Amino acid sequence: MARAHGAPVLTAKIRTTAEDFLVEEVPGFEPTGSGEHLLLTIEKRGMNTAFAAKRIAQWAGVGEVAIGYAGLKDRHAVTRQRISVHLPKRIAPDLAALQDDELKVLEHTWHAKKLPRGALAGNRFVLVLRGIDGDRAAIEARLQAIAARGVPNYFGEQRFGRDGDNVANALAMFAGRRMRREQRSILLSAARSQLFNQVLAARVAAGAWDRGLEGEVWALDGNRSVFGPEPFTQALAQRLAAFDIHPSGPLWGRGELRSRDAAAELELAALAGDGEQALCQGLEAAGLNQERRSLRLRAQDLAWRWLDDGALELAFRLPAGSYATVVLDELGATTAPTPMRWSA
Repeated sequence: MARAHGAPVLTAKIRTTAEDFLVEEVPGFEPTGSGEHLLLTIEKRGMNTAFAAKRIAQWAGVGEVAIGYAGLKDRHAVTRQRISVHLPKRIAPDLAALQDDELKVLEHTWHAKKLPRGALAGNRFVLVLRGIDGDRAAIEARLQAIAARGVPNYFGEQRFGRDGDNVANALAMFAGRRMRREQRSILLSAARSQLFNQVLAARVAAGAWDRGLEGEVWALDGNRSVFGPEPFTQALAQRLAAFDIHPSGPLWGRGELRSRDAAAELELAALAGDGEQALCQGLEAAGLNQERRSLRLRAQDLAWRWLDDGALELAFRLPAGSYATVVLDELGATTAPTPMRWSA
């Protein structure tokens, strides 16, 4: 996807070890302290969320349907997140029997409800880039630009499958290939994400990813609410500069495109190709409705420091549903080593 801040300023290695990619959920609520759901805050290393949920279900002697979690976390990382376990008799097994070097329980309490997907305010990241090739002054200038303007809110490569074939499989599904129910949901999300990224790339190329066009639909920061189109006023300009609102792009589905004028023209032009039209038609036939997503992403509390060995440590916070990799992409090319043999 097109970069907003110019040519790459570095090449580097990421995820050299699991500890080089630390992710911590920002909770979306306070526990009730009572109820039938044991709420665990865990730290896991080299283990994806689905594997951790299965392991916790086995430890608790319950089916996986009794397990809840707010978001999926990467396998090749150290991650901290909440997982809930439905225990109607409020009898928790021995926590020591659950823990080892790969999974630790940091906190535990009781809660009234199962933890639903999306019940988090965002994620904090601490990332270490090693083997850096690039000028330090240029790298720090780019980081300052990212802090000031944000980055395009692309869907990350994780959305498109291990081998990047989710969109091709979505097209095959729309053409009649049968898919499992859980696979169908993944492919629909990938198709939507591809179309959104196409529109966002066109906005980046036009220099309009962080400013409004005529007919713009505005997204409120931190939630899924949108408003407009409406005339661009000084009040809207101030809100845009303060990161209170952002331009938005379409998450494709049935219904009328909400944007108008120049914004709608750009969106439709970006999606005019045969492949894009096939994805649009497939999503409409699948029953998804038109939605919107912010085009701009702010890396909140962005900070960095150079380590003694020349590595660069980055720390920042992102809202739920966004990707740390798109922040790294605005710096340059980062490569990960061959995946290690983790337990999941």
